Amino acid sequence: MSPGSQNYPALNTDELWPGGPKYIQREGVFPLSSDTAWLGEFVRLGGVKSACDLGCGGLALGLQLLGRRPTISLSAIDILPEAAEAARINAELNGFSPEIVCGDLRDASRYFRAGSFDLVVSNPPYYPVSGGIAPGARGVARQESCTPEELCRAAASLLRERGRFALVYPPERLSEMMTAMTESRLEPKRLRLVHKDEGSVPCAALLEGVRGGGKGLSVLPPLLLKKEGRA
Repeated sequence: MSPGSQNYPALNTDELWPGGPKYIQREGVFPLSSDTAWLGEFVRLGGVKSACDLGCGGLALGLQLLGRRPTISLSAIDILPEAAEAARINAELNGFSPEIVCGDLRDASRYFRAGSFDLVVSNPPYYPVSGGIAPGARGVARQESCTPEELCRAAASLLRERGRFALVYPPERLSEMMTAMTESRLEPKRLRLVHKDEGSVPCAALLEGVRGGGKGLSVLPPLLLKKEGRA
């Protein structure tokens, strides 16, 4: 199916950053979000040859990684057929050819070789199903279709020893995620909190764990979306 197909209309086309990868927003796919952009900047790519995106949506996060390092071998998975198709279209639009699978991220090791990735990333669903999330693609993409434990087990199964797992998560549930990571031998190593301004509570947490990593968490300076005296 081509990007211009009338059977799967585009809402708009954006550049992820000026001169960066192009991204076509599709109906039925969770829209571009700020937390995906924050995670894309947070991820370290040094030494990364292979990466996997768990719950890839339209591939916005994967395109950020490929835009920064085009030589990465990227794989991605999403449970929604519309999202997997949109991911393929966005990859093709930018001349990339990642391996994209429509499937449940909890079964990722069925689709991708275990222990074969240097990096796993995820902007996962994190609202409980009973939390009143709206129906449709936005609701499905944000309702917790997998628990922190299931997500971390999936990431750990794909990572080589000393491989990294990076994700964005709500600060109020950070302790749950860090506990789940530790139980899966994904030792939390880097944390950065996102704040709207200097006086606000954090609105997002960017977290990185290392498979088989030693103890010791580095807390980075906060990401302030609006600094004093600046919009």
